[in-house]
Amino acid sequence: MNSDTWNSIIATFPEPHLLQTWQWGQVKARFGWAPSHRLWGDEHKPDAAALILQRHIPIAGFAARLRVLYLPKGPLLRDWGDEASREKVLDDLQSLARQRGAIFLKMDPDIILGVGAPGEPGAEFSPLGGMLQAELQSRGWRYSAEQIQFRNTVIVDLTLSEEEMLARMKQKARYNVRLADRQGAKVRIGNMADFGLLYRMYAETSARSDFVIRGEEYYQKLWRAFYDAGMLDPLIAEVEGEPVGGVMLFRFGGRAWYLHGMSREAHREKMPNYLLQWEAMRRAKEMGCTVYDLWGAPEIFDESDSMWRVFRFKQGLGGTVLRTLGAYDYPVRPVLYNLYTQTLPRILELMRRRSKARLGNL
Repeated sequence: MNSDTWNSIIATFPEPHLLQTWQWGQVKARFGWAPSHRLWGDEHKPDAAALILQRHIPIAGFAARLRVLYLPKGPLLRDWGDEASREKVLDDLQSLARQRGAIFLKMDPDIILGVGAPGEPGAEFSPLGGMLQAELQSRGWRYSAEQIQFRNTVIVDLTLSEEEMLARMKQKARYNVRLADRQGAKVRIGNMADFGLLYRMYAETSARSDFVIRGEEYYQKLWRAFYDAGMLDPLIAEVEGEPVGGVMLFRFGGRAWYLHGMSREAHREKMPNYLLQWEAMRRAKEMGCTVYDLWGAPEIFDESDSMWRVFRFKQGLGGTVLRTLGAYDYPVRPVLYNLYTQTLPRILELMRRRSKARLGNL
């Protein structure tokens, strides 16, 4: 198996995901994870596929035995409604976790629970998603306290014309796109030489907005891997030649993702971030994508959620909320699993504080 073969196979699934690509596994391999790839059914057009990441837990005296398995945005199934196929995949994954002596297996496939924010006109619930949720629980899977990826997101339909996409935006967002253009904001496609600049802006954004990011080495390797594969466009907004924001536009299988966005305080009144998102949509559409995933929406859809402000920005771009199953864990070793889930939140909080202090000194 190689990059082209794996990616071409998973691109045939109804909703292929960037985090199941060969490149994602290879980047993770540089940071402590061991990737493996699994197919179910015909190797040329399988019923299911999964990138499986394995990691040792570095606890003194236990490192040789303690492992976790994670399927980022996987597994991919051609038809989640096919009971026989679904049961085969889940049985095999649970068996694999036991064989490898894992504490638990985590997965967060994009199984839709509903479309639209709860309480909004037109919001819908997916009966299939609800059934699958109940089935996982009956098998012993638990809703995970550690949601590594965003459970919910906002997507933009790129099959519409540019005029239709603009018309679907909220009036304020549409006005700000045009304002940024009138105020002289420009967006250019960057290259690897811009990665240092983009990381510095990302660090500034992280410190200002109080969220944790990794060190520069991680993003340099991640961005380089996807840029070299022709799956990443770095977009940079400038005002009077000064960089003021960026969007890392990832592409795979006819879909595009807004995984990393960065902005500076300079010239914010000229609304460059709105123009950046508009140009990201146009670029993704030009490259043949039909969906633009704005990557992240609140867990709770009200002002108490920390993501509420950025969610309103994304929603203003004409997007539709997708509510998904989220991450579920299959505890293979329940006692160790409970210990792990009780300790991890404290470790993550310590990491958040250290990262904030470090980035504040950049």
